[in-house]
Amino acid sequence: MALDTEKIIADLKEASILELNDLVKAIEDEFGVSAAAPVAAAGAAGGDAAAEQTEFDVELASEGSAKVKTIKVVKDITGLGLKDAKGLVDNVPSVIKEGVSKDEAEDIKAKLEEVGASVNLK
Repeated sequence: MALDTEKIIADLKEASILELNDLVKAIEDEFGVSAAAPVAAAGAAGGDAAAEQTEFDVELASEGSAKVKTIKVVKDITGLGLKDAKGLVDNVPSVIKEGVSKDEAEDIKAKLEEVGASVNLK
């Protein structure tokens, strides 16, 4: 069986974020791997272990009691369409934004907590 790399890439470009998220989870489950970024080995090797984290992932842990308001805030934050934003909220825990600054992560967290959602910064 030969893989058609160009077709696979074209299909990935057309997929929604929610579909790509499901694909990653399926690959992780099937092959027993993780798509998470590896932890920097420099800290374990005696490097600058006390370095402050500069990039954060904002994870929605719970949509809270005002699910519709949470969906609207997620839609505004991510720029996704209503269907994709609803998909992220329906499938908590889900990462809303990746690799953002501390200030932006705190701002996003405040907006989501304002509508009753529960948020983790990683």
